[in-house]
Amino acid sequence: MAISDAMRSARDESERPSETGDADELKDEAARRSGIHGWLDGVRSTRTGRLTLKIVIGAVGAVLVVGGLIMVPFPGPGWLVVFAGLAVLATEFHWAHRLLEFGKRTLSAWTAWLGRRGWTVKILVILTAAAAATAIVYYGLKFSLHLDLIVEARKLLGP
Repeated sequence: MAISDAMRSARDESERPSETGDADELKDEAARRSGIHGWLDGVRSTRTGRLTLKIVIGAVGAVLVVGGLIMVPFPGPGWLVVFAGLAVLATEFHWAHRLLEFGKRTLSAWTAWLGRRGWTVKILVILTAAAAATAIVYYGLKFSLHLDLIVEARKLLGP
């Protein structure tokens, strides 16, 4: 962040460094920016704010990514939550930004590849995904809740 010329010249005239260093100037300049970016710049203007922001963003992003990865095998928005968590992490961490860009490129390439294929390949992909989701839900319920859906269906249908 650049300090405005007026603030720099005012500080040069007094020749006395501020007790808070450049934090006050950075906060004033950040306040001129609008919306969330100005607020984030204001928080980042101090060491404590920068560290706190990294910790909070890291915790929220990690919870979203882990929660999304848990949801991936089940029907629902698992990958969407993973990408949302990476987007949150990318606001503070460069490695997350690179990983998010890689994920976007890979998803775009895969959907473009699938779009160039015929209906038989598309139907096979859908059937494979449905079979995998069914197996994951069946075995997930069987091993976690000890609920066998086939046995329960037989009890309901048969005498």
